[in-house]
Amino acid sequence: MRLHEIIEKLNFREKNSFLKIINELIPVSPNRSKIDKILSGSDGELKNLDSILVSEVFQCLESDFEAFVHSEFLQTNSQFDILIDIIIRDGNGIMNREWFYSLYSKEIKSIKGKVKDLAKLLVDTSSEDPRLRDYRIYRACLDRAYKNDLENNLDTKITSDEQSILLTLASELGLSQEEVRLINYYILPVKLKEVQDIIDDLKNIGVLFYSQKSNKVYVADEVVRVLRRVRGKSMADKYFRRILKTLPDSLINQICKSHNIEKSPTRELRIKSIIQNGVKVEGALLNDIHKTGSSLTDRKKTINEIAEKIGLKSLGGATIEQKLDLLIEHFINVEKEEQLGISHQGFDKLLKDLGENIKGFEKLLKEEFEFSEENVLVAQFLLDYNIKPKDLLDLLSKEVLYDFCEKKGISKRGDEIENILESYKDIDSLFIENYHLIGARDLNGLKDNGIQIKEAELGIKFEEVTSNILTTLGLKIDNQLKQSINTKKDKVDILINLGDNNIILVECKTSKDNYKKFSAVSRQIKSYKNLVQSQGYTVIKTLLIAPNFSDEFINDCRDDFELNLSLIEALTLRNIVKAFKEAGLKQINRNLFMRDVLIQEEIVLKGLKK
Repeated sequence: MRLHEIIEKLNFREKNSFLKIINELIPVSPNRSKIDKILSGSDGELKNLDSILVSEVFQCLESDFEAFVHSEFLQTNSQFDILIDIIIRDGNGIMNREWFYSLYSKEIKSIKGKVKDLAKLLVDTSSEDPRLRDYRIYRACLDRAYKNDLENNLDTKITSDEQSILLTLASELGLSQEEVRLINYYILPVKLKEVQDIIDDLKNIGVLFYSQKSNKVYVADEVVRVLRRVRGKSMADKYFRRILKTLPDSLINQICKSHNIEKSPTRELRIKSIIQNGVKVEGALLNDIHKTGSSLTDRKKTINEIAEKIGLKSLGGATIEQKLDLLIEHFINVEKEEQLGISHQGFDKLLKDLGENIKGFEKLLKEEFEFSEENVLVAQFLLDYNIKPKDLLDLLSKEVLYDFCEKKGISKRGDEIENILESYKDIDSLFIENYHLIGARDLNGLKDNGIQIKEAELGIKFEEVTSNILTTLGLKIDNQLKQSINTKKDKVDILINLGDNNIILVECKTSKDNYKKFSAVSRQIKSYKNLVQSQGYTVIKTLLIAPNFSDEFINDCRDDFELNLSLIEALTLRNIVKAFKEAGLKQINRNLFMRDVLIQEEIVLKGLKK
C-alpha cells in the first residue's frame, strides 16, 4: 500500500513517530529547498499537509531516511535484520498484530535451529563441505569486531566502518544473506522479544505504522524499497523469482549447490529455497550461473538471454555489471508502476477462474505471501499488497499454466502468462485506468500497459474515455444535443445536461507538455459557450480537462470571470472515478466540480466519503 494511502487511515498519534523523524531530516537534507516549496503550500508545518504532499516530502528525503535507518540497523541487539527481513517479504506490507508476532516467533525458532546445525558444522573437522572455509573466515572477522568492543569496555556493536568491511567480505566470499545472518547469531545468540516491544522499535524508527483501531501494522511500499536497500537486496523476491524461472534446471541446481541449499524434489521448491535463503541477484547472475572459466562474452550473452525472456528485447550496458544494473532498474520501475496490464475487473475475473480451475490455488497464495485472511482472491486486496496479476501467474508451473489455458480456451503458443493476461483484458476499463497516459499522448506508456493505439487516434480516444468516465460518475452526457448544435467551425467535445436547460460544457485537450497559453483555449471555449446559449441553454459551468496545467495558465484562468471555468487534470479525474467506484456510489455531487479553479483531488475524494 502506498504511503499516502496508509497515512489516510491513521490518526495523528499513530503517524506522529514517522512525521517526527521526517521533520528532523528536513533541515539537513540536500533537498531542503524543494521540500520548503511543498511546505509553503500550507502553513509550513508537515503535520498539516495532506497525505499526498507528505508522500512527496518523503520522496525528497528517501536517501536521508535510508541513511537514518541504516544507522539504526547497525545496532547489534536490535534484531532489525530479522524484523526487516519479515516486513520486506512480498505480502507482508499489512498484517494484524498477532499474525506479525507469529511470523516473528516462527523466524526466531527457525534461526535457533539453524544456528545449532551451523555450530555442529563449524566444529566438524571431518567435514569436506567446501563452504566451511568461507564460514570460518567470516565468523573469525565478525568475532574480532565484537571482541574489540569488549576489550575496550564498550557495548558490542558493529561500526559503520566494520559493517562496510564485513559486507565486502561476505560479498567476496559469495555468502547469502541467510548464511551471514546465521553466523551473526552464532556469535550473538538471538532472544525472543515481546510483540509490543518490536512494534514500538520499528515504529520509533519510522519503518512501520500501527493502527490500534484495526490492530494492524502497515509498511508503505516506498519504505519497503528503502529497507531492501538497507538489507542489500536489489529487488523484490517476486521479481527474482521471475528471473530464476527463465533459467534451465541445471543452472537452478548450480545456484543451490553454491549456497549449500538442500536440493528439493521440484523445480518450484528449489526456486523458493534460493529466494528464502537470501541468495543475492547479483551473486547469482554474475557468478553462480556461469561455468568456471566461461568467457566474459558468454556471460554477457547469458544475461542478455535472461533479459529477452522477461521482455527486455535489447538490454544495453557495455559491461556485465552495467547490464545487471539495467535489469535491476527495470524491475524497480515495474514495481513503482500502478498499472496492471489488465483492468481491475479483468483481475477479479482472472482470480475467480484461477480459484475454480486450479486446485489449491488460494492455499498456494496464502502460503507464498503469508496471508492470514480467509478470502484472498480479491483484486483490490492483492493490489493493497502490491501484488499484481503476473506476480500470481509466476507462482505456477508451466504444466499448470498449460492446463489452465486448455480449460479456458486460451492459446498455448508462445508465452502462456502473456496469453492469459491478454485474454483477461477489459479494454474499456483498461482505457480508463490509463486515461492520464492517453491525455499525455504517452504511446510508450500505453504500449507497456497493453494498449496499442495510433498517435492520430489519441485526441478522439481521450474525448471518448472522458465521456465514459463522466457517465460512470452518474452525469448525463447529451450526445444528441451536441450533434444538433455543432457546426463545421465549432465542435463542442462534451455536453452534460443537468435538466431545466442547464448545461455543463466540457472541453478535452491532449498534450505532451503543460498547457501554458490560456488565451487561445479561452477564445475557443467562449465560442462554444455562445453557441450553446444561442440555442436557449444556460451554461452554468465550463470544465477543461487536460494532462496538466502551468501555473501561468491557472492564474490566467482564475482572473477570467466570464467563463466560470474549472480545470481538471487527467490523473485527478482518473483517481476520482476509481474512488467513486470503490465507494459504490451511483452519482457524484456535481458541486464538487464547481468550487475551485483547479479541481483538488484530495478535496473531491474527501467529498466522496461523506
